[in-house]
Amino acid sequence: MGARSLNLIRTGAVLAFSGIVTGAPAQTAQPVPTAPPPAEAVKPALEDPKPAPLQQELGAPVTSTKQDRPKSAGDNNSAEPINPTRFGQAPADDAFGAYQRGLYKTAYNLALPRAEAGDSAAQVLLAEILARGLGTPVNMAESAKWYGKAAEQGVPEAQFRYAAILLQGRYAPKDPKKAKELTKAAADKGNAAAEFNYGQILMQERPGSAGIENAYPWFLKAADKGLADGEYAVSQVLANGTPTIPRDMAKAREYLIKAAVKGYDTAQLDLGSWLVAGLGGPHEYKAGFGWMLRAATSGNVAAQARLAKLYRDGIGVEGDFIKAAAWYIAAKRAGLNDPDLESFMDGLDDDQKSQAIAEANKLQFR
Repeated sequence: MGARSLNLIRTGAVLAFSGIVTGAPAQTAQPVPTAPPPAEAVKPALEDPKPAPLQQELGAPVTSTKQDRPKSAGDNNSAEPINPTRFGQAPADDAFGAYQRGLYKTAYNLALPRAEAGDSAAQVLLAEILARGLGTPVNMAESAKWYGKAAEQGVPEAQFRYAAILLQGRYAPKDPKKAKELTKAAADKGNAAAEFNYGQILMQERPGSAGIENAYPWFLKAADKGLADGEYAVSQVLANGTPTIPRDMAKAREYLIKAAVKGYDTAQLDLGSWLVAGLGGPHEYKAGFGWMLRAATSGNVAAQARLAKLYRDGIGVEGDFIKAAAWYIAAKRAGLNDPDLESFMDGLDDDQKSQAIAEANKLQFR
């Protein structure tokens, strides 16, 4: 399974999560939009404080979304700044230095003999280069081999990544038992993505409240290290509660904000809905609109439909039928169909529809 963000699957009143993180690139926080007190003329949205199902806030349909999550190695051929400690106790010296300067072929040539001699730092460096295709063709099977060798030597980054490879079973024989062991080992050493993944594994083993309660401490560990997946998971657990985890909407909103500022578009979508609906705190219509706009412009289809309704109803923004229709057209082009918005579109005249199509054609997504 490639890198993906947390997927929500409703099982009665309890949330189950699925999806394994396979990479953890650096995340850049963005400022939280603030909102002045709403004008009296602004129409409030939902007053019902119940958080579930979040996908149906503002009347939007449940739909799958594009989620802006950590990318797997090989998804991006550009090298990100990397903390040398990812490669073990010490960087691969001259090989790592060449890598940092963008001399990838040189880095590969310098790291190869050291990796073959058992240098775990050089093994992880080779695995990264091969997974990203930096100065050499992408070779995921060879990358998996080197991650495996470094994992055997106890490098947390390698344990985490090789565990994901073993769960996928594409570039090494599938081995869920060993994947769990390696994930736990990396999590015990403080690897945030491994902590999150280990929580996911525990949830999958015991569906329902028991699995969530087993996973929650690991999600908290990942969240406390700033991993957006963990922050979002914690927000969802707190928003629903379990027999032993009290429901706490205010705290859930805090974690949702943390994930949203890191660019996690599903968190941005939910935060927009929460702020408009007044979940976990006061109504903040303009801020809610702002977060929904961020999620929509990132390509989140559900957010595009909800943004259309905010424009249509003048919630947090001046009402604008043309922009409302344009955003729904964008969502519809991506495969979403909303009966409520279909009725809205039927009420537009031909000139309004033409303007909306022209506006939709100008929309750009990150």
